[in-house]
Amino acid sequence: MKTTSQSEEPSPADGPAAEIGDHPSAVIAGDAAPAPDNLPSLLEALLFVAPGEVSPAMLAAALELPQAEVERGLDELAEAYARAGRGLRLQRHRGRVQLTSAPEAGRFIERFLGLDAGARLSRAALEALAIVLYKQPVTRPQIDAIRGVNSDGVVRSLLLRGLIQEVGRAEAPGRPILYSSTSECLQYFGLSSLADLPPLDLEEPPAGAAAGPEGALPSNS
Repeated sequence: MKTTSQSEEPSPADGPAAEIGDHPSAVIAGDAAPAPDNLPSLLEALLFVAPGEVSPAMLAAALELPQAEVERGLDELAEAYARAGRGLRLQRHRGRVQLTSAPEAGRFIERFLGLDAGARLSRAALEALAIVLYKQPVTRPQIDAIRGVNSDGVVRSLLLRGLIQEVGRAEAPGRPILYSSTSECLQYFGLSSLADLPPLDLEEPPAGAAAGPEGALPSNS
């Protein structure tokens, strides 16, 4: 599902986000003007026209304000959305922010855009995605060990859908790829940030419990 902020996005080469990206330096607090009273509204406007996720430093550069002031303005904007029950939410992920639609509006947006309900994730994909959300960064062998089955196909599917991403390699034999969630993943679950995840204690399976006769995992992707 596309975010509300992406429905009328300008070209990155022409819009303000491209100009901001060329000058990401923060404003020195002593040289900056006091934060305007309508700072949350100004931040809302910048996030609306941004082509995607942006960092608070980019917003601070555009507004010629200290980043700390922008962070406070973002908190006020997020609280205003939640308090008023608005159709937008402020999503934070990996140090960047963007506007998204409220999770409770999801099924109406799907109907309005004619999205295929059959495109929803399978149980196996949801299992793997939940593991990534709680354990990230995590390797595919670690996902296999928790699920008890081979997850090659599931991981490929989640990558293609943009719900997980490669973020490096683990310092382990074979240097397996590390995976983490994406902002699209948070939106799929209706989360504003990873801090919104409910508490969950995932226990590691006993050694050898997931292995077959030859030490191989069964496939259930």
